[in-house]
Amino acid sequence: MLTVAFAALTAFSSVSAQESEGSFSSFEKFRVGGYGEMLANFKDYGTNRYYGNAEGNPKMHRNTISIPRFVLAFDYKFTSKWLLGAEIEFESGGTGTAFELENSENGEYETEVEKGGEVALEQFHITRLILPEINVRVGHMVLPVGLTNAHHEPVNFFGTSRPEGETTIIPSTWHETGVELFGTLGKGWATFDYQAMVVTGLNADGFDRSTWAGSGKQGFFEEDNFTSPAYVARIDYRGVPGLRVGASWYFCNNIGANSDKPNTYKDAGDIPLRIYTVDAQYANRFLTFRGNCIFGNLGKSDKVSSLIRNSGNASPYSRLSPVAKRAVSYGAELGLNLQGICGTPKCPVFYPFARYEYYNPQEEVITRQGADNREQVSMWTAGLNWKALPNLVFKADYTTRRIGGGKYNSENEFAIGVAYVGWFWSK
Repeated sequence: MLTVAFAALTAFSSVSAQESEGSFSSFEKFRVGGYGEMLANFKDYGTNRYYGNAEGNPKMHRNTISIPRFVLAFDYKFTSKWLLGAEIEFESGGTGTAFELENSENGEYETEVEKGGEVALEQFHITRLILPEINVRVGHMVLPVGLTNAHHEPVNFFGTSRPEGETTIIPSTWHETGVELFGTLGKGWATFDYQAMVVTGLNADGFDRSTWAGSGKQGFFEEDNFTSPAYVARIDYRGVPGLRVGASWYFCNNIGANSDKPNTYKDAGDIPLRIYTVDAQYANRFLTFRGNCIFGNLGKSDKVSSLIRNSGNASPYSRLSPVAKRAVSYGAELGLNLQGICGTPKCPVFYPFARYEYYNPQEEVITRQGADNREQVSMWTAGLNWKALPNLVFKADYTTRRIGGGKYNSENEFAIGVAYVGWFWSK
């Protein structure tokens, strides 16, 4: 299975103490690896769903090709109990722009081109393994909020791209700096993994109409605001072979306090953000099934909408409003293992699959502007994965999106891609 093969090859996003112990026992001192994706899309729609066409995105044939991400991972053992983990991601070929606040010029934004796609430190943390039940990690870590963030490597989803709904309304891959407790409780049929974190919170400036919290991650500046930290918890049930059922929770009491200019939101008071997720995966030699739901609630969304709409033109954020009080995403995918069904290893490892998603970053809006129906998307994706090697997969799929319940033009595309994951060198 794709997921089984991945678990044997990498622990880039280790969850449980048992997984950490087992993964890190495969090398003596260090290892270097990574993962990457290449993607080509053939589309029948234009580049702007919102303006210039009352029917939605204009019909237009256009093709794109990209390298969504190339990631280098490094693990190092100080001792068998003290571990260092790091990941550097090169996204879309690597360009980047840095922003500064010129306080000597009334707090104006100033732009400096410093680096070239985006290059990001996705993980950098030190882990202290203590007991299976309790361990500590400190540093820059991936937040296990939702299914894709916790399992974001390209062999952990069937489509050529990560699930669209989940990666629209929350950041992906979502990484923050803080401290984590994690471990495994129980045994046998009553086995649970847990994670509990205190990390940097999201920034109200980045919220908008189309992505809700998806663009709210800090990182434009050299330092992140930690005035209002976020609290994250996740629990996974793993007591049945092949089954994982999980839930996560995210809470930040005041995302306005983490903005670039906190005084902007001072009169609004606390602006609380809550995100709840549930997800599941079941895999055996015949099939793999995954499903997930995300529900988000933003307090005082009307005040956030007003403040970001009136921010300056030099702001690096989109300023699209209104920002919704509630956002939602849910989806499921099913893949069949033709090799398992055939019952012979001579059969190639093909996974035909189908995935359904619904998402709406404007599920409930409380401002006078009202919601924009063009943000409501339901979509089907169907395709085929060929696992040429245990750590190399070729993908092809067709996607159709229904916009605003069918009130606007549908968006259709065909995509092909290739992805790999693995450790290249260890000692």
